[in-house]
Amino acid sequence: MKVTLNRNVMENNDEAAAFNRDLFNKTQTLVINLMSSPGAGKTTILEKTIGALSGEFRMAVIEGDIATERDADRIRALGAPAVQIATEGECHLDPRMVAKVLPEIDLDTVDILFIENVGNLVCPSEFDLGQNHRVVVLSTPEGNDKIPKYPLMFHVTELALINKIDLIPYVAFDMDKAEKDLSGINPKSRLLPVSAKTGEGFETWLNWIKDAYQACVKQ
Repeated sequence: MKVTLNRNVMENNDEAAAFNRDLFNKTQTLVINLMSSPGAGKTTILEKTIGALSGEFRMAVIEGDIATERDADRIRALGAPAVQIATEGECHLDPRMVAKVLPEIDLDTVDILFIENVGNLVCPSEFDLGQNHRVVVLSTPEGNDKIPKYPLMFHVTELALINKIDLIPYVAFDMDKAEKDLSGINPKSRLLPVSAKTGEGFETWLNWIKDAYQACVKQ
């Protein structure tokens, strides 16, 4: 699908989010906005996800970083299209940034579009990008204080991936407490323990994506 932007879309966040969502709906592209603090493992999760699903789905990634194309290069090395957004100091992606790069992606050839947001647990939670789903990644070395300290992020997301569970024997992280904290903030959200390193829990994550895709194409 050829994407044409107009001035109003580029000036207004709400209009840009609606513009993006309309495009995604028309092409039946599942869009997942992946958020976390820096170093939680978003890119590694994407690498493993793309590797596991590449025979079943056509996938692309929009990478958001303050600087460099390092994460996008990691995705391209897997053979998946990746477009880099360098925010040049902004701590989040907004829908206008996403709309601006959509002409670089042929949505008619993409089943699943992952948007890897800038590493930050505050600002990205405030911006609707037009996505179908918001997923947050929390890593066990970060400890148990992130969920209660950043409630808006966990309130707006419907799935929390607890990454690096292979490190639980070596770090102070209580999964039961994380479940309780998340339930207190967002009872509708789900907590899913995974390890991008060992693959533990990944089958459940992949099945969640498959279910989300089926729901998307049935709309």
